[in-house]
Order: sequence, then C-alpha cells, then structure tokens
Amino acid sequence: MPSKKIKLKAPWEIELLRRANNIVAEVLLRLAEESKPGVSTWDLEVLADTLCRKRGGRPAFKGYRGYPHALCVSINEEIIHGMPREDKVLKEGDIVSFDFGVEYEGYIGDAALTVAVGKTSELAEKLMKVTEEALYIGIDKARVGNRVGDISAAIQRHVERHGFSVIRDFVGHGIGRELHEPPEVPNFGKPGKGPRLQAGMVLAIEPMVVTGSPKVKVLDDKWTAVTEDGGLAAHFEHSVAITARGPEILSKI
Repeated sequence: MPSKKIKLKAPWEIELLRRANNIVAEVLLRLAEESKPGVSTWDLEVLADTLCRKRGGRPAFKGYRGYPHALCVSINEEIIHGMPREDKVLKEGDIVSFDFGVEYEGYIGDAALTVAVGKTSELAEKLMKVTEEALYIGIDKARVGNRVGDISAAIQRHVERHGFSVIRDFVGHGIGRELHEPPEVPNFGKPGKGPRLQAGMVLAIEPMVVTGSPKVKVLDDKWTAVTEDGGLAAHFEHSVAITARGPEILSKI
C-alpha cells in the first residue's frame, strides 16, 4: 500500500465514491442477468467495459498492478482474480463471481457478487446465501467506535457456524482515490482488535468463503486464485461509508 495512514473522506468525496459505485452496481446487475449457459466470460468482459465507459467511468482494475482486464470473473473453485477468456464458457450449474471496479472523477468504486448459472446444487446455493449474509453481518459492525476486528470476527463467526471456511490470503481494504488503501479488513479475527472505526472511513468489505479448506493456489496465469482442494468458492463485496448515522452501502444494487 502507498501509505499506512487511514484517509478519512469528506462528504463531497463520499458523494463521488457513491457515483463510482452506482456504475459498479449497474454493471454487476447486468452481468448477473447475462450469466446464462453458453455465454463466454470474454463476452461479459466486453459488456462490463462498454457499460462502464458509457456511464463516464473507467474500469479501475484494467492495468492495476499489471492486470490486463476490466473484470474479474471466477467460476466454481476459482476464488478471485479469474481472468476472462473467449474459451471460458458458463455452464448450467456453475456459480460465477464477478468483481468489478470503476474510477469516476478520480474516485474508485468496488463491489462483487456471486450468482448461479441456471439451477445449481443445494451446497452451492447455501454457500452463496451464507457468504452474502456474512457480508451484511460484517457491514452492520462498521460503526463509529467499533474496531476493524469487530467486522472480521462477525464474518468469520457466521461463516464457520454454517460449516464453511473464510479465505485468509485475501482481505478487504480501505478505498478512495486508490483501489487499495489502509486499513486491511480481514474476514477473520477477534472483536475489539485493529484500528478504531471513524466517520469518514470508506471500506471495501468482501468475504470470500469456501466449502472446504481455505488453502489457496494461484494458477499459471499468475492471477487466478483457486481452492487447493477443488471446493466451491463465493465472493460478495460492498463499498461502505462509515457515518455518524451508521454504515452506508455505496454500491447497493
């Protein structure tokens, strides 16, 4: 990270972050609608890039640390950073995670969701449900006076109560003018630990949850992270502003 200092955002900055995240939310909703058997992940890449630019945004992931695409699209055992390809085609029963970021007037929005392609297994449905629930349980702890660990512990507790595991190799983060800012927001930890939450902080909270072991391996493309044991993975994320009134989801669909 460029700086270890947490950057508090002014109300006008949060408004620009909201606008960036509005674009993210619209793109994710459209991607979910288009997630059908036979659709290639490259088609979804083109769609995300085109919609983003039509709204006046720039795909924030493209070129970031050398990542070559606008969209991260991860299928089944792929956890995060899945790369779109023409020969990577959605099939009935898959679950697919979309992670997308937008830069708008110098500020960055970031969110993710996982959807089923047609009818999927009961295990996959439960995994998606628990992961999304964990996100909102974590968001509820994003309140002035709490600590980052309160978010982390709440997510971990909910996930493990349902027999799943949280990924530890990748974590949430602060967000603003830069895609990754302090503080890190792990999906595991102890309540009462970590930086204290203040009004003006904006966090990308993003539980990544798997059906089996949380051990990760990265494929030869140097980006796609998959479960070591082949278990399914789900990923949900929102950008959240911490305010005196409570957490405000900027990327709500």
